[in-house]
Amino acid sequence: MMSGHYTSIDNQKVSGSVPAVEPPPFKFSVSVDSNLQTFPPSGAQGKISGGSRPPRDVDDTFSKSGSGSDEPQRQSGWFQAFSLASYKPYFDVDTIDVLDRIKDSLCPFSGTFNEKTASHPDLYGPFWICTTLIFVAASIGTFVTYIAHKLKDQEWNYDINLVTWSAGLFYGYVTVVPLCLYVILKYFSVPSGFVQLLCLYGYSLFVFIPALCMSVVPLEIFRWVVAGVAGFMSATFVALNLRAHIMSAGERWVLIVAGIFLLQLALAVALKVYLFTVTV
Repeated sequence: MMSGHYTSIDNQKVSGSVPAVEPPPFKFSVSVDSNLQTFPPSGAQGKISGGSRPPRDVDDTFSKSGSGSDEPQRQSGWFQAFSLASYKPYFDVDTIDVLDRIKDSLCPFSGTFNEKTASHPDLYGPFWICTTLIFVAASIGTFVTYIAHKLKDQEWNYDINLVTWSAGLFYGYVTVVPLCLYVILKYFSVPSGFVQLLCLYGYSLFVFIPALCMSVVPLEIFRWVVAGVAGFMSATFVALNLRAHIMSAGERWVLIVAGIFLLQLALAVALKVYLFTVTV
């Protein structure tokens, strides 16, 4: 028979048994001087290398953000082309900057315009140069024809087509031609920026403003000379500033530069035929 007493098992190792482990005491403390009260972290903590620069594979044409803007840039790449904030840096110029770039456009043989504007191309100057050309072309043509009709006692009617034709010519040329050239240079893997091409072509048209003003002289040969000189200066300005960049396209760089030069001369001929032809 078994005894009524139980045998105590004390500190015995039984096969398959797991010794009991007591959990450590749980401690919870709140530090008054916790770093969570400082946001954002000061110093080098929490910084992301690279700052606010765009990704390397994104075209830098529309990737500049406006300085001092508190609104976060939610868009990237080509989507920024539809945001007005993306264009703000290209209009952030003063009168001295615009005048200096206009002076460079009147000295076409220097060929340093692209280097000077590489870090900060603007669209302010090209926009107002094109707008001024439209106003000058329409006003001079209208004024000369008005005087001619009054001297002959003829009825005079304002031709609105002169304004629309001038606007389509200048705005279209300064937009379409740089865009086509940008695509061509991308095809040949030539480094270029679309905004920088817009800036270059916009300032290249400034020489036509004084040329249009001199077209009031009622001498056909003089008007051809003025149009030819203006076209040559504008074409030389564009070709020499792009030559250094296009030379990396290989042997075809000569054809590209020649095409740029001839296209600018063709613009001068078109201006002579449609805008410089005024009679008194």
